[in-house]
Amino acid sequence: MLYQAYQTQSDMMSALRMLAQQASAAFWLSRTEGLPLRRVSAALDVFSRLRLTHSRPAYAIDSIPMNERAVPVTEERPLALPFGTLLRFAKTLPRNTPPQPRVLLVAPLSGHFSTLLRETARTLLQDHDVYITDWHNARDVHLRHGAFGLDDYVEYLIRFLEVMGPGAHVVAVCQPCVAALAATAIMAEDEHAAQPRSLTLMAGPVDCRVNPSGVNTLATSRPIEWFEKNLICHVPLPHAGFMRRVYPGFVQLSAFLSMNLERHKKSFRDMYRHLVDGEVDKAEMIRVFYEEYLAVNDLPAEFYLETVRKVFQTYDLPRGKLSYKGRIVNPAAIRRTALLTVEGERDDICSVGQTVAAQDLCTGIRPYMKSHHVQVGVGHYGVFSGRKWAQQIYPRVRDVIHSAE
Repeated sequence: MLYQAYQTQSDMMSALRMLAQQASAAFWLSRTEGLPLRRVSAALDVFSRLRLTHSRPAYAIDSIPMNERAVPVTEERPLALPFGTLLRFAKTLPRNTPPQPRVLLVAPLSGHFSTLLRETARTLLQDHDVYITDWHNARDVHLRHGAFGLDDYVEYLIRFLEVMGPGAHVVAVCQPCVAALAATAIMAEDEHAAQPRSLTLMAGPVDCRVNPSGVNTLATSRPIEWFEKNLICHVPLPHAGFMRRVYPGFVQLSAFLSMNLERHKKSFRDMYRHLVDGEVDKAEMIRVFYEEYLAVNDLPAEFYLETVRKVFQTYDLPRGKLSYKGRIVNPAAIRRTALLTVEGERDDICSVGQTVAAQDLCTGIRPYMKSHHVQVGVGHYGVFSGRKWAQQIYPRVRDVIHSAE
């Protein structure tokens, strides 16, 4: 009922927002006629932006600078599966350019699309052949494709690495650090030829018992049955995934917005003022951010509930209880993969200490192949985007990858 109510409200408001956008454009053409018209145009424009979208935004990585020249980038899809695609950012490099290390960038499946890591991918592309886990919106996946749980996520990572071939590297950001560590452990135990040469875990909840954050407290405040009863919905018509059980992206986004509501309200007020004052570039920066932030991705119910229970409530991985298709995941089996863990000093989502816990679990990795970095002055998103990511964190990630080559 919750999803159906949301869908009905969204359908009703879409026509109003379209009218507001058209009216805003009309008033904008007459903006020189006075301040009142500029204010009306700005108000209508901001109103038209206050909407959620459910389609993945474009990555918009058409080229990257390399050796003082722009190198074209195109998107390839080496493997497309029902719940996610292995997407490659293929570069047109000059002849005789040495092959670059292949990197699988593992994106969260947590309410936003993988394009949230657009900046991470763009930075990695300077020195690497980059692939990304491009997760699909569960509401668009037909029921005939079955369920998608935590085991399936791990299986997808293994299949993606198989397609990439031996010698690849893994960089996991936030939520999928547990799955990436599990996939690496399973492949190591099986002596899989495609097990990664290096594994970088960034701001991920490996052991949520350490220094619990507000997110961790919320996850343990209710039994898993409460989450299933109150947060899981059936996809309504007319979507392809009709009747699939999902954790709706709009519910997750509501939780994110409520954590910093005043900051988001201020951002939209600032957008309005910039438009009134004719500061189009400043307004555009805010618009671009929210175009990404308000694009929501529904999670398969099985994956969401298993993640809440196994990662945030019962701490299966650090307790040696996490299983993959009936097999206990053994991080100690990892021996030939270099390990880097990265944390943000001010991270209020995945606190300091939760990611570095992977170092103690991976007892089979020699000390010289392990490293850890705490970035001073950044929160959660600053670990994988922004100036300090590009200038201070990325060089460490690059050095670990290239050293493991």
